[in-house]
Amino acid sequence: MKRGISFAVPGLIFLLTACMLAVGEADTIVVGGSQHWHSGFNYTYWSILNGPFFINDKLVAMFKYNPPSKTNRRYSVYLLPNLWSFITCDFSNAKLLANPQHGGGKGYVFQLTNWRPHYFASGEENGLQCQHGQMKFFAVPLPRSGF
Repeated sequence: MKRGISFAVPGLIFLLTACMLAVGEADTIVVGGSQHWHSGFNYTYWSILNGPFFINDKLVAMFKYNPPSKTNRRYSVYLLPNLWSFITCDFSNAKLLANPQHGGGKGYVFQLTNWRPHYFASGEENGLQCQHGQMKFFAVPLPRSGF
C-alpha cells in the first residue's frame, strides 16, 4: 500500500501543477490574423470565429496597421464604454487606445484584464469606418479554467 501511495503523490502533484499553469496561462491573439486592422474586414465575424477570449488574453496587432500616408488610410482604435455606443458608433465617451501613428511596427497590445464586455472600433473618418459595421468588434473574456 505504501508503494501505491508513493507513486500516486508525485502524479497528483504533477496534475495539480499542470492545472494551475493552465489557469494562469494567457493567449496572445492577433486580431484579424495576417490581415491586421484595416477597412473592408468584418472584425465582428472574426471575433465570433476566433473566440472565446479569456481573462488576461492579449489582443496583439489588433491595432497593427500601416501609418497614414498618401496611399494608406488612417485607422485608430477606441474602447467604447457600452453596447449602445458600440451599436451607434458614438465615440463621445470612448477612450482612444491607439491613434493612427500607433499601428506601425509591432502594433498596440490590449490585455483583457476583467470579466466584462470590451467594445472596440475605429473612429477615423468621423466614425464612418465603424458605421459601416466592419471595423468594430467586442470581446467578453471568460475566466480560464484548467479542466
